[in-house]
Parts: sequence; structure tokens; C-alpha cells
Amino acid sequence: MTTARRNTEPRMNTDPGRNTAPRGTNTPAPGGDTRDAVVVGGGFTGLSAALELAERGHRVTVVERESELGGLAGSFDVGDGRRIERFYHHWFASDREMLDLCERLGTSDAVEPHLTRTGMYYANTVHRLSRPLDLLRFTPLSPLDRLRLGLLAVRARRVTDWRALEHRTAEEWLVSLGGRRVYDVVWRPLLEGKFGQYAGQVGATWMWTKLALRGGSRTKSGNEVLYYLRGGSETLVDALHRRLAELGVEVLTRTPVAAVTTDGTGVTGVRTEDGTLLPARQVLLTVAPEIAANLLADTGPDDPTHPGHPAHPGHPALPALERQLRAIRYLANVCLVLENNRRLSDTYWLNVNDPSFPYVGVIEHTNMDSPGRYGGRHVVYLSKYLPADAELYRMSDEEVFAYSLPHLRRMFPGFDRSWVDDYHVWRAEYAQPVITPGYTRAMPPTRTGVHGLYLASMAQVFPEDRGTNYAVREGRRAGLLMADRLRTARGVAARRAEATSRA
Repeated sequence: MTTARRNTEPRMNTDPGRNTAPRGTNTPAPGGDTRDAVVVGGGFTGLSAALELAERGHRVTVVERESELGGLAGSFDVGDGRRIERFYHHWFASDREMLDLCERLGTSDAVEPHLTRTGMYYANTVHRLSRPLDLLRFTPLSPLDRLRLGLLAVRARRVTDWRALEHRTAEEWLVSLGGRRVYDVVWRPLLEGKFGQYAGQVGATWMWTKLALRGGSRTKSGNEVLYYLRGGSETLVDALHRRLAELGVEVLTRTPVAAVTTDGTGVTGVRTEDGTLLPARQVLLTVAPEIAANLLADTGPDDPTHPGHPAHPGHPALPALERQLRAIRYLANVCLVLENNRRLSDTYWLNVNDPSFPYVGVIEHTNMDSPGRYGGRHVVYLSKYLPADAELYRMSDEEVFAYSLPHLRRMFPGFDRSWVDDYHVWRAEYAQPVITPGYTRAMPPTRTGVHGLYLASMAQVFPEDRGTNYAVREGRRAGLLMADRLRTARGVAARRAEATSRA
């Protein structure tokens, strides 16, 4: 059995904790009813921004094209109806934004620590790499190169200013720290598996954040501790949704946005695909840069909201902003999720350093969280980053599963099709921005040159890499910035009104 590429049908669930908008809330307010802000995107970034705005008394509408909130952290049913993310998630000890948000929303008791095992698949063998001592047994490298690999991690974590690395590629930096052999065996396959044709262009800062984060999540004995939310990300998404409802935030699911509307002075709102206008003083786009550019692009000369229409002259900053957004390169992701009746191995996170294996990672979620929480099913994610026009991405769900079976048999001797009770295939067209040297010059701004228009996406979390922790951080930053500008504008208007009354 397979799941759809995109879950677009509404879930007929009356549980108030479920993150679908209640029935009837998808009717937008009248066109002339101007909001303080419209937030496009109902993932953690958009919801966090809406929370900051609403808690400061601003009127906010969140618009989400899917039937449920959560974005890439959205969930689906496994086993006997238990819920789990479509794409794998965990938190590090350093992910303070997520941990603080849980405390803020009263879900801290659901945050659980887990000791996990990490490994690497290389030359048809699984090598454990959970603790520093495991490096001494990593036979693909000579004893000297094993020592170099260990020292590389230590030296990388001593870097305190990422700006010193921004002009270098990951390859240049890693070779300088550990030598060519260590790079070719350990790092090159991971970079090529993750970024494909862009592997040689990836910036050193991207790799530095990976090494720094994993080091900060280890105990004194060297064991890695990761955190997961009981009930998954949906537990937190539901809590966010409930809090936004308490604050009066309008949440519109199943509502694709067609365009951001502007005039010669700035943003005026958004137009949905059904033609409904949502007037707003501010608009926050939390979508990928290319999607944002499409929403800002011309929509046709006969459209009254078209920037070139006589009633709505285009904003002069739009063309340059569109070009900047389209220059950001992204990779897609295809994720095969297995519901097995037995586990594949005892490893949670298995990096794949074999170019003949179609996936860059095998993440056995139930080697971190208990299978008992998923009806006894052993849940495994197989992840691959690739261009959206790649053959694997364009395969049907059935073809993806059939294609993957012989590779699983090779990696896990004894594996059989009968182990799989169910499977699902999920795709994300914009999953991973390609971070290159000098990325700060290319990164889109949060506050744009179009008055009232703001951007917050995974392309803007630099120098960190994408993740729910940074989604919350960027959402909060954008929400606070927008709230500050709204407060300033109201103050100016109040002073003008007072001056006019005195005159």
C-alpha cells in the first residue's frame, strides 16, 4: 500500500487537538477587512511568527495550501492509526528554540531523551560510529587516518567564528583537517549522496554546523543523546494551533495562494487561487525562495492585481528581489517509509557511503522511539536528496518500493519482502538549499525592499542548516520584526492624528 505524493484531502477528524482547521474556518474574511499580517505557510516558521504577532495583539491570518499544518514536519498514520512525521525528525541538546517552545506551550513533559547508535555503511559492511572509541575499529581507514578523523572532529568544534570558513568549500576545509584519504572514504560519499552535482560547491560552513551540533549532543562518555517528542512533531503543532485559536488567529487550510498583491508603495495583501483577496498591512512568505518568486511574479495584464495594471503600479523593488530569490538552488527529497514487522538492525542513523546504494541515509526511527508506540511496527526512513527531475523522484510509489528492495537485501542480509507490512513514499520538491561559499551575499533578507513584505525560509537559517529548531527561530525573528514595525506605524499614525486634531 502506498500513500499519495501530497495529502490534499481534508481529514474528517473532529478531535480539537488535531492540526486540521475546524470545519468552516476556511472561508476567508471579506475582502475589505484588512489584517495586520498574512502569513503564507503553516509550518513551524509560519506558526511561530503568527504566535509572536498574535501575542502582541495583532490580527493575523495563516494560509496553508495543505489540509493539515506542519509543513515538512507534517504527519501521517502508521500501524493502528498512530501518527508520525512524513520526514524523519529529532532534536539535539542545543536545539533550545524547540525546547523553549515546548515549555512555553506546556508540552515539555512530552520531550524525551534517547541514547542512539550511529553507523556507516561502507564496502558492504555496517561500521558503528556512535562513540569516539568506535573510530579505532573503523577498518576502512588506516590507524593513522583513524586518528586524523578523530582529530578532525575535535578541531572542527574548536572553530567559534563561522565567518572564517565562509570563503572555503567543504572539501577544501575537510581535506585540510583530515587529509585526502579521510575525505574520500568518509566525507566525499556523504556530500555527493546529499548534494549530488553540487557536492564540490558546498560551503565549509554547512559541514561545520553538522560537526558542531553532533558534538554538542554527546554525553561525557561519548554517547549521543537525541530528543524526540512523544507523539511526534504533531504534538507541538497541535499545541501551537490551539494557542493561535485562543489568540483569535484565523487559520485557513486547503487554501493555496496565487500571488502577493502590491502597489507602488508596498504590499497590499495576497490573492488565493480561488480569487479571494486577503488585504493586509504585512505579508510573511515562509515558502521556498522560488515559490516566493512565483508569488511575486506578474500574473497577467488583465488581472487587476497585476503590478503593471494602471490601478496597481508595480513596486520598483520587485524585479531585483525576484532575481535574488530565483538564484537560490534547492534539492528535492524522496523518502521511502517502511512499516516492518521486525527491525533491520540496532542502528538508529546509518550514513550510506556507497554510491551504488540509492539512499544517503537509513534512519530506523524505532531504534530511537519504541515500536510499541506504533502498534509494534518498526518504522524505517530511507532518504535521498536529488533534483526534482531525477528518475527516482519521478517514479510512482510502487516503482520506488520495488526499486529499493534489492538494495535493502544487499545491505541487510536476510531481509525479505515479507518483513514489510506497509510502505509510504513522500516527496518534497524544495527540501535542501545548496549552501555555497559566500552564501551571506546570496541569502534573501527577512525584511525586503518592498514595504510590508517579509521572508523566512530554510534558505535563511544560515550559518545553520535546515531543521525545525531553526524554523522556529526564524519564524520568531520575523514575527518580532513585523510586530515592531506595526507598533512603530501605529505610533506614527497616532501622533499624526493628534497633531491634526490640535490643528
